Amino acid sequence: MRPLSRFFPILDWGRHYNRQTAANDFIAAVIVSIMLVPQSLAYAMLAGLPPEVGLYASILPLVAYAIFGTSATLAVGPVALISLMTASIIGAVHLPAGVSPVLAAMTLAIISAVMLLAMGLFRLGFIANFLSHPVISGFVSASGILIAVGQVRHLVGLPKTDGNLPEILAGLVSHADKVNVLTAFLGFGCLGFLFWVRSGLRRVLCRLGIAGVWATFVVRAGPVLAVIITTLASWYFDLAAEGVKIVGTIPQGFPAFSAPSFNPDLWRQLALPALLISVIGFVETISVAQTLAAKRRQRIRPGQELIALGMANLGAGFAGGLPVTGGFARSMVNFDAGAQTPAAGLMTAVGITGATVFLTPVLYYLPQATLAATIIVAVLTLVDLKTIIHIWRYSRADFGAMMVTVVLTLFLGIEPGIMGGVVVSLMLYLHRTSRPHIAVVGQVPGTEHFRNILRHDVATGTSVLTVRPDESLYFANCRFLEDRIYALIAENTVLKHVVLMCSAINEIDASGLESLREINARLRDAGVMFHLSEVKGPVMDRLAPSGFVDELAGQVFLSQYDALSKLDPAALTPCRIA
Repeated sequence: MRPLSRFFPILDWGRHYNRQTAANDFIAAVIVSIMLVPQSLAYAMLAGLPPEVGLYASILPLVAYAIFGTSATLAVGPVALISLMTASIIGAVHLPAGVSPVLAAMTLAIISAVMLLAMGLFRLGFIANFLSHPVISGFVSASGILIAVGQVRHLVGLPKTDGNLPEILAGLVSHADKVNVLTAFLGFGCLGFLFWVRSGLRRVLCRLGIAGVWATFVVRAGPVLAVIITTLASWYFDLAAEGVKIVGTIPQGFPAFSAPSFNPDLWRQLALPALLISVIGFVETISVAQTLAAKRRQRIRPGQELIALGMANLGAGFAGGLPVTGGFARSMVNFDAGAQTPAAGLMTAVGITGATVFLTPVLYYLPQATLAATIIVAVLTLVDLKTIIHIWRYSRADFGAMMVTVVLTLFLGIEPGIMGGVVVSLMLYLHRTSRPHIAVVGQVPGTEHFRNILRHDVATGTSVLTVRPDESLYFANCRFLEDRIYALIAENTVLKHVVLMCSAINEIDASGLESLREINARLRDAGVMFHLSEVKGPVMDRLAPSGFVDELAGQVFLSQYDALSKLDPAALTPCRIA
């Protein structure tokens, strides 16, 4: 049973499932289901797809994650960022004959699933590490701005305007004379109501003595209340006849299983975008899952999360949906509502299925402006000004990478934004590590500690030079170390020994090894002995078979204190015994 539960976590938590846990999961599922119905419709609209696609993508992915996922409270489904990426990707590719946008979205979900499963099986989750926090934060904030601005047209009833930020703004300005007053009144009214629900309703409920789960339920039901009120108003006053755009007919019933497109040209065009969706979706999923797990001292297995997310996207693809990932807002609602196990996701899937089967005819008169207001309120939380200010204060280089990501995303699009951010981050890393901090160190009097002579009052001699590079040695920085050592020995004509203090070196690549050989040979020709000290075990495991230790003119010392005791004992100060 144990090996199976490793791949099917449902077998683990399912053995301990009881009535009380089921009751808690049921309450959470009711709250999340109510929240997800309008949200799923809205995110499908954001992706440029029919509204039912969002509902279809909110059923089987929840079932798949409940079987394969390791988070007790993560809720998967369509999210704003992935929906925006889906819209951008489908709009950019040349769809082959017979391939509709819905079929392309299904195919994108399937390709993403294959990539996620491969990353999980071959332990390639480290790829996500190339997306640094500043890049992710900048990308998410820029995407939030793009989404919010892009939905303004729905708020006021203007024609479709896609593209980057300047193109969207230009479209809004050029069609300003076509604003539908009723749509604008409805849209901005919904927007104001939803902002008030988020910021002010909880305080009102607290004054009325309503708190905890029930307060969360009422607040999260705000979008549902907006949907009900505006749908009734649209039906009663026949707002569609006045130019207010409505959702229209939504197919009723459970989604039918269907196959994606296997057109090789489409797969070629979607391959790189699917990889970006996979990596960004995994980063968002694991971030949310680990944040919530830490609150309950639970454990998340990232490798298994790749499998679970891959299976969730398979479910979305074959059910006629779009790519999915773990959503922060819905997962927080699930957590706050008291979900105890992934069974809450199974129950939520049942709730969404019920809405798909029984409630879709009621949504015929739902104004698109209501869904746009729901999206705007949800995505403005993505714009994280606090993090931007914090990164500016902490690291101007990381802030630069963030701003490159923001600017490219806003003005060129999603793919250039994320790829540009990654490239700039890697270039900044290479630049920073290619010129590492290299300290000349001396003994802190009365101790066995050695510190930078420029920062501490230390004891040094004239015959021994100790150099401590604060970075691993690799192809980009080994020449810098060579030049630094040669410059230092040129300043000291009585020097007899150079000790490379390796306490901060975690890795030495082939280029670094050749540099050490070159330094050893050059110093030996100059009559100076080259030594190593405090070499870490894994580093020595690589150096020993290479033959470098046998070639070394000097010795390898266990500690820097041992090195000075042997090479220049007169320069040492006696150690104080505590």
